[in-house]
Amino acid sequence: MARSTTPQLANLQHQYRELARQIADIGFITAGTMTRRYTRCGKTNCGCHADPTRMHGPYYQWTRKINGKTITRRLTAGEANLYSDWINNDRQLRAIITQMRDIAAQATDLITKHHPDTKAEV
Repeated sequence: MARSTTPQLANLQHQYRELARQIADIGFITAGTMTRRYTRCGKTNCGCHADPTRMHGPYYQWTRKINGKTITRRLTAGEANLYSDWINNDRQLRAIITQMRDIAAQATDLITKHHPDTKAEV
């Protein structure tokens, strides 16, 4: 490998290892979405039908796909906070993995362009 690529590759390796360390600190993850809903009931004299309305809720729901089927679960406010944290952790993990793929692609380009065993024979 050419000496000029060695510092670049070392820098990419350092960035990659730093991202790997960040993964270790993420915590629990889950896929899906959280929603907070307010509803109206069927009682015509209830405050949810008044002006101004006083809707029922909030009600928290977590929704995700499992084996092609949409699963929805109603949560307490405390559970909703946990699930929100876990969903944010999942997004953070996906972003880190995307960065790692980009760095790995750059390193692959450097290695294959400058490594004698990867040159195509003429």
